[in-house]
Amino acid sequence: MSDTAYLMLENGKVFEGKRFGANGEVTGEIVFTTAMTGYLETLTDQSYHGQIVMQTFPLIGNYGVIPDDFESGSVGAKAYIVKYPCSNPSNFRSGGDLDKFLKDSGIIGLHGIDTRELTKIIRENGVMNGKITASAPTDKDRKEAKAYAVVNPIASVSCGSVTKLSEGKRRVALMDFGAKRGIASALAARDCEVWSFPHTASADEIMKLGPAGIMLSNGPGDPADPGNKGIVETIRTLSKGSIPIFGICMGHQLLALANGYKTKKLKFGHRGANQPVKETATGKVYITSQNHGYAVVADDSSFVNVNDGTCEGLDYGKSFSVQFHPEACGGPLDSGFLFNRFVKRMEGR
Repeated sequence: MSDTAYLMLENGKVFEGKRFGANGEVTGEIVFTTAMTGYLETLTDQSYHGQIVMQTFPLIGNYGVIPDDFESGSVGAKAYIVKYPCSNPSNFRSGGDLDKFLKDSGIIGLHGIDTRELTKIIRENGVMNGKITASAPTDKDRKEAKAYAVVNPIASVSCGSVTKLSEGKRRVALMDFGAKRGIASALAARDCEVWSFPHTASADEIMKLGPAGIMLSNGPGDPADPGNKGIVETIRTLSKGSIPIFGICMGHQLLALANGYKTKKLKFGHRGANQPVKETATGKVYITSQNHGYAVVADDSSFVNVNDGTCEGLDYGKSFSVQFHPEACGGPLDSGFLFNRFVKRMEGR
């Protein structure tokens, strides 16, 4: 972990650090997450597709690499930035260190830069693109970073075919937009038979399964991306039926679009395991795990973000959705009761 590497932001700011993980150069949108733990879940969350992820907590990797904690079969992030990567992890479940894991996964890492300064830049100016290079970056690298855009990311991370994930007495169709494994696990723990469907699945294909409920997963990118129009139309058709729908993160945003709401890009998003949200009906505040850069524009939210007042949930009667992650992988378990609410609505139907 001694090779010099650089990060150039699209505004021309350059950070010099050290490389770890795989060799090479990479361009992506730079985002930060404030979680103190859960770096394995962060790395394997496909919602980070196309993004360079930076951890604001300085020491990352201290409990090693634990495959049982992965949220998908591969790393979602394009690259990884930390202050201090731990090279000597200590945990009885650890199967290796972060450096080797990133090398094996082909993911470039950068450490030793001033992550606090980089976080302040993003908070003040908004998320921006950047490029990690092995040699001192040039204006060509800056232009390349500025021109970068993620194209149709859900198609890159959704499953390829219909797959049965668990046994149970309540059949749930999970529309996979880059789904975290924790969502299916939370449903399975509540005696649900979960079937995963690719993002291209039609309403008819899903209804042939005879589901008691429909789950809309998390996923990457802009919910209003033109590439998602087919998904929104499918959800709109499903919404007209009697089957309850539960949306999480991207699923929340796509369900909102299908019901006539609009979405907007946030200045720097909500990413981390310490995001406070308030349930408007009860006034109760929950600490939640989140990972998103867009928000639904609504004045009838069922949950709101305590920090900035943005929409964190919508309730449509039989169906509902939340912007945060009640499966909490990783993160607090405050809002896990929402899966029970989903089960009750399936039973109520």
